[in-house]
Amino acid sequence: MCLMGDGWLMNPENRWTYRFQRDEKAWAKDPRVFVDMGRPMTDGSPALLKTRKHLRRERAEGMWKDLLSKGWKKVPPAWGPESPEP
Repeated sequence: MCLMGDGWLMNPENRWTYRFQRDEKAWAKDPRVFVDMGRPMTDGSPALLKTRKHLRRERAEGMWKDLLSKGWKKVPPAWGPESPEP
């Protein structure tokens, strides 16, 4: 997982997506990562966000590796200002 910025993983079967984003406020003392789960909407409306977790970096990295081993794919940003236009 690239913790210098966001990391994105998508389940190719159902398009559920995880966004891994480091918590800049906590990074220096206690590295933590926000992990958002959602799904981009095909009609261009805002993404459907289901959950947000605030995990220690090690746990987030373990989750990233586990999802990759289960077939999740790295993808470009699926929502937000960095995402491609619909």
